[in-house]
Amino acid sequence: MKTAITFRNINRIAIPATIAGIAEPVLSLTDTAIVGNIPVNGLESLAAAGIVGSFLSMLIWVLGQTQSAISAIMSQYLGADRLEEVRSLPAQAIVLNIALSFVILFSTVFFIEEIFVMMEASGKILDYCISYYGIRIWGFPLSLFTFAIFGIFKGLQNTFWPMVIAITGALLNLGLDFALVYGIEGYVPALYLEGAAWASLIAQTVMAAMAFVLLVRKTDISLKLRGPLHPELGRLVGMSLNLFVRSFALNTALVLSVREATRLGDHFIGAHTIAINLWLFAAFFIDGYGTAGNVMGGRLLGAKNYDALWELTKRIVRYGLVVSLLLIIGGVLFYDPIGSLFSKDTQVLQSFGSIFFILLLALPINTVAFVLDGLFKGLGEMKFLRNLLLLATFLGFVPIMYIGNYFDWQLYGIWAAFTFWMLIRASALVWKFNRKFRPLVQNV
Repeated sequence: MKTAITFRNINRIAIPATIAGIAEPVLSLTDTAIVGNIPVNGLESLAAAGIVGSFLSMLIWVLGQTQSAISAIMSQYLGADRLEEVRSLPAQAIVLNIALSFVILFSTVFFIEEIFVMMEASGKILDYCISYYGIRIWGFPLSLFTFAIFGIFKGLQNTFWPMVIAITGALLNLGLDFALVYGIEGYVPALYLEGAAWASLIAQTVMAAMAFVLLVRKTDISLKLRGPLHPELGRLVGMSLNLFVRSFALNTALVLSVREATRLGDHFIGAHTIAINLWLFAAFFIDGYGTAGNVMGGRLLGAKNYDALWELTKRIVRYGLVVSLLLIIGGVLFYDPIGSLFSKDTQVLQSFGSIFFILLLALPINTVAFVLDGLFKGLGEMKFLRNLLLLATFLGFVPIMYIGNYFDWQLYGIWAAFTFWMLIRASALVWKFNRKFRPLVQNV
């Protein structure tokens, strides 16, 4: 099988993947901007949305890793021209994932208050966390179902339909946010923070329904559960477990950062909420090339086309760095107006402005890490990704953050820890690729 590594072919996958990828952070940014401008207790609402959002992201990212495992296996079988052998695998994987999501849902829904007390929420912020989470959590299984179907599409080298689903969800969420948070006079009462939660839940329901319909109509993959268990289910579970552990390590960093910012005070968690949502937006924006590496890299590995794999790697890193440069330029040009989109509180904006430059300077490092991370998932290197995140988090992020805490660096300490964390990840991925795959290339 020949796969041309061209600008057009890469961007045919990367551009729709980028648009689909930024839908989730756009939803979060939309909620952040709208919630931060609520006329009643806007600061407390913003803080609660940030705390709950970080916890939900942890749950979704941990269990949503099945998407990468499905995509990797299917793309490798596609490259080896053996796709027919794995047609029954997706249904089994999705049923397993959804069943696990309900176990997690029911194990947290009865302990909502205790969870957010551990994250240092108290008073009115805690009350808002409880009401917001109580609605948002029911979208959790829907998101996992949608992400699993995204993994099937990506394994088939198709990122167009995930893009369509993601855009629809983002636009629907945006319209519902305005209608439900602020209300429509004479028709819909202003629900404030709970309105944002309902908007997200409705959007997630529509996205799950679209994903199911499009998969049935646009592919030959059936979601009808058939026995016996597929031979590759064990490898998929193993890859997913490695990614689960990896995601726990990743989300340890995210949750600890939110906990530390919450401890510093309302204005600090408000500023951190804005910063982390922008960081995630940039991550998903750049990650389109990681997705291209994921689906194309898996296919090239299945075909044992190592020369093309090397060329693909060079190109996706290069293209990703161009995107990061454009993001840096945009951040510099609109340094002050960006923060004011999310809050009008002077202290929040001052705190955010004091650390925004760190996010911008770290973007090239993040690019290398995100792009190669996506590539490595497609290559099935889940064990290495697991070990790398454990090392980067517990020997990098955590010590730096607590050193910052000891010396009272406040938000500077948190974001210095994020930068060092990403530097470890990027450096190790470059080293591993050169060590394992470069020797297989005939024409370097």
